[in-house]
Amino acid sequence: MNTQQVAHRLVEMCRQGQNLEAIDELYGEHILSQEMPGIPNASVQEIDNVRKKSQDWLASVEEFHSSEVSEPVVAGDHFTIKMDFDVTFKERGRQKMEEVCVFKVNEGKIVSEQFFYDLPEM
Repeated sequence: MNTQQVAHRLVEMCRQGQNLEAIDELYGEHILSQEMPGIPNASVQEIDNVRKKSQDWLASVEEFHSSEVSEPVVAGDHFTIKMDFDVTFKERGRQKMEEVCVFKVNEGKIVSEQFFYDLPEM
């Protein structure tokens, strides 16, 4: 798949709540995932670690009230999407979140992802 195809497939899967399946299908083995500085595990590498990070985040959610995923914007080997969530966390309560996600594709697989968002008040 080219970058445009990977981007559209990721958006489709995320909109269907298939985030973990998207990792298995679309991510490269040596994926680098970066969160905002100050977040635990702000930089994680390798697909098993990225999958675990996503599983841990999903497990921290008590309820999803809504979520939206924008159409992708593609430029060369990169694409970006915006995600909006309204979720209740088990330990932090309800929060509305919005983030910009930037991905790099190489040989049909996502090889890096980086998330930009305002840090929640703790």
